[in-house]
Order: sequence, then C-alpha cells, then structure tokens
Amino acid sequence: MNADPIAAETVGAPLSRAPLGSVPGTWTQALLMSRYQFRDYLRSRRFVLMIAIVAIIAALLSTAVLYFRPAALIDSSLAFFGTFWVGGAEVLIIFAGIIFGGDAIAGEFQNKTGYFLMGLPIKRWSVYAGKYLAAFAASVVTIGLYFVYIVLFGAYFLGSGVFTLALFESLALALLYLAALLGTTFLFSSLFKTSLYGVLVVAVLFLFGFSIVIALVEDLAHIEPWFIVTYANQVIAYPFGSIPAHVGRNFAGMKTYAPTYLEGILIMLGYFLGTAFAGLGLFEREEFT
Repeated sequence: MNADPIAAETVGAPLSRAPLGSVPGTWTQALLMSRYQFRDYLRSRRFVLMIAIVAIIAALLSTAVLYFRPAALIDSSLAFFGTFWVGGAEVLIIFAGIIFGGDAIAGEFQNKTGYFLMGLPIKRWSVYAGKYLAAFAASVVTIGLYFVYIVLFGAYFLGSGVFTLALFESLALALLYLAALLGTTFLFSSLFKTSLYGVLVVAVLFLFGFSIVIALVEDLAHIEPWFIVTYANQVIAYPFGSIPAHVGRNFAGMKTYAPTYLEGILIMLGYFLGTAFAGLGLFEREEFT
C-alpha cells in the first residue's frame, strides 16, 4: 500500500501549512475566541450603553466646568486631570466590568451555549482567556474614548500642557485596575450559572459593597483593608501629586488608611492573577448539561 502523499507532505510542516481540519493551538484558539467575542461586543446594545455612559459623564462634566469655570482646577493640569480624569475613569471601569464581564461566563450556562461550544475541539482555557481578552479590549475602547475626550477638553483650557507623563502613568494604573476588576468579575461570573446573579453581585460589590466593607474594617477593626481591590484604586490619582499619608485621621479622629504607591500596584496585580486563575479553575470544573 502506498503512503498518503498529503499526510507525508504535512508531517513537520509549519502551522501556516497545516492541513484542513487541523486544530489550532491553545493561544490561537483564545485569540480567535477573543476576536469574535470582541466583534459581538461592538455590535451589541451593551456597547451602545457604555458609549452612552461615556457621553453622559462627558456632557455633565463639560456643562459644570464651562458654567462654573473653577480656577483652581482649570489652571493646573495636575488638578484638572487628578479630579476629572481619575473620577470619571474609576466610574467607567466599574460599569465596563459589570456590562462586559458580569455575564461573560455565567451566560454560557444560562443560554446553554457552552454545551455546544464544549462539544468542539476547543479548550476551556482558550474560551475563558478569549472572553477575558474581549471584555478587556471592549472596556479599553470605551475608557479610551473618555481619555481622548478629557485630553481634548483639558487642552481647551491648558493648551499643550495637557500632555504630561503623569497623565499616561495614571492611564496605565487605570488599565491595571481594569484588569483586576475584570478578573474579579469573571470569578463571580464563573461562580454562578445565572447571568442575573453574576451581574447583581458584581454591581452591588463594586458600586457600594466594598466601600462599606472598607469603612467597617477601618472604623471597627482598625486595620488596613489591603485585601479589598477598590482600596487600591486610589493610586490612579497618585501621579498627579495627590498622595495621602499611609495612616491618617478623619474629621472624627478615626484612623484612616491609604495604600502606598507600590502597595496599590501589588494589590491590583495580585487580584488580577488570583481571581483570574480562581475563576478559570471554577470554569474548568463546571459541567454543561
């Protein structure tokens, strides 16, 4: 019997010459998954909703600044971006995590799409990583739009002085916080099989739940709440010179805490790695029926 010439030709061939029907590698699968998921995000109502949130924040900010024209803010690039960029970015990051990541994994169980997806020769790691990358990319697009707006709006008052190293340093810290928040969001999304539960838990925790926990830990336990990810997002404002004391006192004389620069970065990085892998572990063990 003669050997199959096609099989003989493809042995040891590079990926670009792989035969029809071959299974892509793990990273290739993840990138393909992220590509199509990202495209779906851009065509979805949730992306329109995020754009609307960006537009509302921008409109409110423009109206307030142009009407009141606070000299203390519009005459200094550090004060301007430390107030308007940091405040808007923190809100947008939370909404982006809720909208793009809240049901990213839970929806596979609720909509039964995971049952058919897992029947394909694709690894769960690739599905999880692809969805995370797509949610991160969609969030970056919306936050990037706000960043462009705030730079142009700042240039109206400050001229070319808006392009400072502090602004881009703060942007990098905001993206790290986004990565940590999405990791936590994906963890809760993997924990539930209903999209509504995943979205509600994430919304409650990040909108006011973690803030209440931080206040209770500081006021009652009198310890630093370094284990809460929202405690670390204060470092986004640090490049603009607004670095508070690590340990201070509030108006009532109660002890308050603020993360150091390095501590905030390590907390966000730890949350990103820890929650991402924990969520992946839950997703690997779940059964689709």
